[in-house]
Amino acid sequence: QGVVVESGGGSVQAGGSLRLSCTASGGLLPSDRIGWFRQAPGKQRDGSEALACIDSSDGKKRYADSVKGRFTISRDKDKNAVYLQMASLIPDDTASYYCAPDVVLPPRGSRCYAIAPYNDWGQGTQVTVSS
Repeated sequence: QGVVVESGGGSVQAGGSLRLSCTASGGLLPSDRIGWFRQAPGKQRDGSEALACIDSSDGKKRYADSVKGRFTISRDKDKNAVYLQMASLIPDDTASYYCAPDVVLPPRGSRCYAIAPYNDWGQGTQVTVSS
């Protein structure tokens, strides 16, 4: 059982939207820096590249090229939640989605990642996109 809890997944048709939520299992999110990851069917979960990350201390955001322009990460401090708004979904977005705290957002570039080895994953939330 991880320190964060993911929710909001579901089944949608291609072109649809979903909003995923990342909250803390014990109250406050444990870090200003939260990232979203995914594990596609038949593939290993990989913390080396996040889909999207946010650093609430300075507002910095990062997006992987595969989701840039379609996904938006945001944080609501009043609700202790980080959201991943997903739009223009495609079948390749089908995966289990996970969030993780304490991600690294380098000063330049678009990449962000979990500190390795990261083993405190939550249960994730399933997103299925049909064509």
